[in-house]
Amino acid sequence: MKTLAPIALFTYNRINTLEQCINSLKKNDLAKQSTLYIFSDGPKDISQKKNVDKVRIFVKKIKGFKKKIVIIKKKNIGLAKNIIYGVSKVLKSNNNIIVLEDDILVTKNFLRFMNSALNNYEKKKKVWHISGWNYNISCNSKFDAYFTRGMNCWGWATWDNRWRYFQKNPEKIINGWTNKDIFKFNFNGSHNFFSQIERNLSNELNTWAVFWYAKIFQNNGLCLNPKKTLTKNIGIGKFSTNTKSVDNIFKSSYSDENFLPKKLPIKLIENKKFLAAIRKKFLSKNKIKYYISKIFS
Repeated sequence: MKTLAPIALFTYNRINTLEQCINSLKKNDLAKQSTLYIFSDGPKDISQKKNVDKVRIFVKKIKGFKKKIVIIKKKNIGLAKNIIYGVSKVLKSNNNIIVLEDDILVTKNFLRFMNSALNNYEKKKKVWHISGWNYNISCNSKFDAYFTRGMNCWGWATWDNRWRYFQKNPEKIINGWTNKDIFKFNFNGSHNFFSQIERNLSNELNTWAVFWYAKIFQNNGLCLNPKKTLTKNIGIGKFSTNTKSVDNIFKSSYSDENFLPKKLPIKLIENKKFLAAIRKKFLSKNKIKYYISKIFS
């Protein structure tokens, strides 16, 4: 295997989830050969200083990696800005990156899959994103992973020559996209991802991931997803930054901790069977009924 991708880990004030994240990461046999960057955001106010200090005390004690680099922010810049800043910083001196937030648990084969996929598709410019998480769906396939348009960010990876095109400009997207663009972006009208862009424009949200998905989408890029998820989000709730609750469709936990996706797809095309399976899950919720009439009117 080529030089291993550095890991960027983003943390704020949750010592419990961070400890679990690190412990799961260290179970990977490639952890000892990997460089770990830790981006610690500053407290929003004095009430959070104690929790942030606990995180930073723990961070100083972390061992088990080839190298550890800690970047501490004195002031709070928020999760979205921290991730955009941190990913860009790491990719200034590296050609790829693996990204985790402090509430993501990973299986023991997570790093092996991410590095293998990064190496395999490095020169395949149509592939923009590698995901460690996937929806809880079942679909027959001879491969251990598949491509879709959708970007999942609960444990992910990319390359510097893709990330350099990242932009967070909700107004430009809203003014520039057609109804057909929006329909396709929303998994053919099955889930309203586009509403996140609108809510960022109105300052109801301050997120980054939907804009990474938008940039991939605008460039007709593909995202690789493992057939079985390799990560689990344990941070959803009142202490999370943006996700206070989540629909059941996003609740996915690894059923096989020993699963290692080895057989990767060769053809660089979206897997229609898996896309249909994901759409079916969204549509079964019967919550999204929009844009379709506009598209075909």
